[in-house]
Amino acid sequence: MLKINYSGAILEAGTDEAGRGCLCGPVVAAAVILPADFEHPLLNDSKQLTEKQRNELRPFIEENALCFGVSFVDEKEVDKINVLQASITGMHRSIEQLDPLPEYIIVDGNKFKPFKEIPHTTIVKGDAKFLSIAAASVLAKTYRDEFMEKIHQEFPMYNWKQNKGYPTKQHRNAIREFGITTYHRKTFRLLPDQLKLDI
Repeated sequence: MLKINYSGAILEAGTDEAGRGCLCGPVVAAAVILPADFEHPLLNDSKQLTEKQRNELRPFIEENALCFGVSFVDEKEVDKINVLQASITGMHRSIEQLDPLPEYIIVDGNKFKPFKEIPHTTIVKGDAKFLSIAAASVLAKTYRDEFMEKIHQEFPMYNWKQNKGYPTKQHRNAIREFGITTYHRKTFRLLPDQLKLDI
């Protein structure tokens, strides 16, 4: 059973991101403050849910949260500041959109930088422990998946509609065959043997 609250603060935000391990596209972060009576039988860590369940949860979360924010850090910025900083930057931008601002922040994972003067705690596998982080993980994942499906239209040969930019065998084969796109992260090791390639 996921818990509704960690800190005891009424305005507690959960934050999470999606897309860190991808070879292309943005890192997308979300932050959510849920009411104390929030419940939904499906809500869990987004990785445990089917795409259909996540898409069903997203409007429910958006309608029933006290507030939420979603932000995109595009591949160029990921390349510039590195993927960990991109995750933290994205979370900060999402929290900034919250109105009211939270009194406490719980963060999925083990890395974060303080946001304003608001106290925070990082929680490893937090998206499987706390509802607000799980809700943030669902929003981050669904917004990112939607974006990847959109850019799939531009570059269907990479099959982002299905792999969402993750390093599947098929995605890597497409990079070998067609090279990289403007959406690929240039600082990532896109192919296992790329160090030997004469790029």
